[in-house]
Amino acid sequence: MLDETPELDNPDYMLLRLGRRMRKRAGVLDEWWRYYRGRPPLPQLPKKAEQAFLDFQRKARTNFCGLITSASVHRLLALGVTGEDGTPDPDAARWWQVNRLDSRQKLVWRVALSQSVGYMLVGEHPTKTEPNGRPSPLITAESPRECIVETDPATGEPRVGLKAFHNDMDGYGYARVYYDDTSFPYRTKERCSPHRLPWGPDSWVYAGDREDGEPHDWGMMPLVEFERMPDLGEDPEPEFACVTDTQDRVNLGVLNRMAASRYSGFRQKWVKGHKFAKQKDPQTGQITVVEQPFVPGPNSVWVSEGETAQFGQLDATDLTGFLREHESDVRDMLILSQTPAYYYANDLVNIGADTVNALDILHVAKVREHIAAFREGLEDVVALAARVAGSERDYTEATVRFANPQHLNPAVLADAATKKKAIGYPLDVLAEEMGETPEQVRRITAGAASQALLAASLLPANPAPTAGNVPVDEGGGDGG
Repeated sequence: MLDETPELDNPDYMLLRLGRRMRKRAGVLDEWWRYYRGRPPLPQLPKKAEQAFLDFQRKARTNFCGLITSASVHRLLALGVTGEDGTPDPDAARWWQVNRLDSRQKLVWRVALSQSVGYMLVGEHPTKTEPNGRPSPLITAESPRECIVETDPATGEPRVGLKAFHNDMDGYGYARVYYDDTSFPYRTKERCSPHRLPWGPDSWVYAGDREDGEPHDWGMMPLVEFERMPDLGEDPEPEFACVTDTQDRVNLGVLNRMAASRYSGFRQKWVKGHKFAKQKDPQTGQITVVEQPFVPGPNSVWVSEGETAQFGQLDATDLTGFLREHESDVRDMLILSQTPAYYYANDLVNIGADTVNALDILHVAKVREHIAAFREGLEDVVALAARVAGSERDYTEATVRFANPQHLNPAVLADAATKKKAIGYPLDVLAEEMGETPEQVRRITAGAASQALLAASLLPANPAPTAGNVPVDEGGGDGG
């Protein structure tokens, strides 16, 4: 049995504590994931009609939560790492490319904004090494379904981390508890379900070779957490948490409109004065209609032999109110989630760049807030990578550069850069402002320097005198 003494330094206790916390939030993550994937709860109808309308209900779901999340993910792009002087760091650029962070970062941003939190795990690469002989850093994107972090209640800094997952190859669950100087591996006693790891004290066994764990010299807990804009003292929530009720209202409105369109959108027929064939049930005594000759169709003619039979039709239902209600609900979702209104370009026609920028203000401000939080996490990842690689350089002053989340016309950017160049802005600063990566900035500045040097080398060593540079003897003599 694992030791459940409540101490942060006890890996047995932290394994069970963090595992149970991860299992507890799994239901909430499932709910948020369903909203993000466009599969929220079906709009409810009366219970008797629920099964008959199940397929009909599914068609009423419209996924705006995925749109709200993706709108922010599209604006989040870390370009690379620069030193304290703004120059790109070659080692950090190599680690960045080896671990494919240009694309993998999007996995973390998407899961953080759709499920409230994402993770990156830093470790030793199994095959690649550094020039100094140490393993290269391995940086992986991790899911909140498999990872969780415990923070120090006094400082708020991450103290203990856990990664737990199911191995489909052998059917066992594996877990590792991370500290800033060591880690402790575990394995389930028995094979388990891939959808639900067990978290009882008798469910896990220690799987390491050393009882005191597997030490490392990184000085930091290697599991880095990326929370999506948590309020002080509150758990983080996904990007669309404030509009889930509105999303349900939109789906219900679509269902009502579909029902009205299906059953009342086209003119319904009625008949009276016709005698339908009937029969009585001998057991219950109920009278049932056994004849229904009036079936609508393009090739059918309704005929009745009743002398007083009459036919008619009802007026069609006006769907304009449903459509206006839908537009209002969608606008509410975009406003509350600070998503630009042009994502739902209903009546936006021939709008200019200034209007687009005005509609973008709140969304850009929100994305900048995400960047401020996620940049701190990425800087921790880079610092961890340097320690894994045995780099002697201090990365505490390094900065992760993000692309400008505001969409600007390239002509406007070029015009602004030209004016800033005229008042003395350096070329590398201008290239950064135009959204170039640190490596591109280096190429641009190096290319400009080489072109200037080449131009200077082509100038003649002793240029010919020009008019006005040398005094002219007006008398043509020696001045005597």
